[in-house]
Amino acid sequence: MTNAQTNITFLSRISPAMKADVLANIANHYGITNEQAEEEVTDSEAENIMEYITGPQRSAVHLIYKKVMGNA
Repeated sequence: MTNAQTNITFLSRISPAMKADVLANIANHYGITNEQAEEEVTDSEAENIMEYITGPQRSAVHLIYKKVMGNA
């Protein structure tokens, strides 16, 4: 599975509110919109979504990521 596919799967497995929070974190860090953040993490050349998340939210999202994705 590519990073883009993994990221798409992760975003589809979390709640809409959590997805919005994750994308807002990325968008705020990069100075882009949530929509642009989603495009970035689902692009064919994307890194794993955890590489984009910053600050204290990163640890919490990582725990959720491991829970919904296994150890991917």
